Amino acid sequence: MKRVLIVAALALAATTVQAQKFDDLATTPPMGWNSWNKFGCNVDEKLIRETADAMVSSGMKDAGYEYVNIDDCWHGERDARGFIQPDPERFPSGMKALADYIHSLGLKLGIYSDAGWKTCGGRPGSRGREYQDAASYAEWGIDYLKYDWCNTEGLAARGAYLTMRDALWAAGRPIVFSICEWGDSEPWEWGADIGHLWRTTGDIYPCWDCEYDHGSWSSWGVLRILDMQDGLRQHAGPGHWNDPDMMEVGNGMSVSEDRAHFSLWAMLAAPLIAGNDLRSMSEATREILTNKDVVAIDQDPLGIQGFKYKTDGDIEIWFKPLVHENWAMLVLNRGNEEKRVEFDWKTESVVDELSDRDACFDQGRVFRILDLWAKTDLGTTRQPLVAAVPSHDVLMVRLERLAGEGGESEAAH
Repeated sequence: MKRVLIVAALALAATTVQAQKFDDLATTPPMGWNSWNKFGCNVDEKLIRETADAMVSSGMKDAGYEYVNIDDCWHGERDARGFIQPDPERFPSGMKALADYIHSLGLKLGIYSDAGWKTCGGRPGSRGREYQDAASYAEWGIDYLKYDWCNTEGLAARGAYLTMRDALWAAGRPIVFSICEWGDSEPWEWGADIGHLWRTTGDIYPCWDCEYDHGSWSSWGVLRILDMQDGLRQHAGPGHWNDPDMMEVGNGMSVSEDRAHFSLWAMLAAPLIAGNDLRSMSEATREILTNKDVVAIDQDPLGIQGFKYKTDGDIEIWFKPLVHENWAMLVLNRGNEEKRVEFDWKTESVVDELSDRDACFDQGRVFRILDLWAKTDLGTTRQPLVAAVPSHDVLMVRLERLAGEGGESEAAH
């Protein structure tokens, strides 16, 4: 009876106190891991504990990853009072004990639910039980909620997500709220006051450029999802991020494709949520996921999503403004053959009207060029950049403004 009264009080409080999402969360794109891409419904507490251990031992925690997120199928049944219970066979210790273990490692625990009657995996959804579920998550010590959109016939997306936002606020525990509505109702137009991130597309699939047809819906390869981000960057920023879905690094693509995938998500200021088996990943996968120089591009405190500057056949050139007048630049080779690229800085004028920032190479500003994958110094922008970019790969560099060159700079070298 006590929990029922608590939930009733929370619901009453939400009607008398202006609810909102929790501020000061996800000020940079969230970083972590999610179970779905690799394990689907095959989740249990042993997997989650071992994954958390691997996040620490692999160096991922040191690189900035913090959320260990359980996706669909953790659910058992609701009890006689309507409170959701974890599956007693898969999670015999309960969610509170699991959260305590995750927290003891300096990490955070995420969980999954759905705005409909049932989750995508057929487990109990949160429709009509939002305040009860939010109260349970707070009691367990949950830090992140991914909220899906299956079995939602008759519901309006904005209203459904607003209800869960208010329920989380009433429960009182700061929880990152991930809107997983697949972009169908253009959540970037309304999501900033409700959630901390929102999916912009359907599910990702571990391929370079493909569509996987499930019949009534499709999953998409890396390049397909990349192209779906056009026109969305103005909606992203600290505390409210476009989410092109969890990463497929380490799930079957080539090393070059994984490297490009990770680099592109960093340029997009996307959440970096790994989706592979951290316990058995290759050294190549670990090195990609823990490249702190690339992570720093994603986590840059300005929170500006990068943009495509130029296209030449299979070659795309992207830029992303960074703090201290620095920039990230990425050259993407979408094609099946190696491409030679020459970029003459003096003839290029990189201007980002959205953020009111410009590089002004053509006005004498000079930058040091640092290759973030080869870990080499490529000189300065006084000379053209000439490079061979392999098939399905990227060149990714950080441009650090040199003080006294075309004006003073705060950049450190």
